[in-house]
Amino acid sequence: MSDNLIKKNLFENIPESFPEEIFDIILQKPGIRIERIISRGNSSPENFWYDQENDELAFLIQGESIIEFAGGNEIKMYKGDFIFIPAHNKHRVKWTNPDINNIWIAVHL
Repeated sequence: MSDNLIKKNLFENIPESFPEEIFDIILQKPGIRIERIISRGNSSPENFWYDQENDELAFLIQGESIIEFAGGNEIKMYKGDFIFIPAHNKHRVKWTNPDINNIWIAVHL
């Protein structure tokens, strides 16, 4: 097997409880970062907005969440949904289901 191959499982190594969202970088190379994000009842702090330099393509693998955008637009996300967020489109995590691990794959381009 090549030393460059990576094999892991998205549902492994998740703690029983965690006070804040977990961000794990899966792969990072020039021009791309892929991370696993895990939340359970977590949300962004009041008046906090992500204002990212790069585009983001986010896949909700498991759970339910609400993403809020500056200006008040909200998008409810369900298992299997994905969303493309262009760079500098201010957004925040308003709500994540507190009864299940919400597992995201975020691709930053």
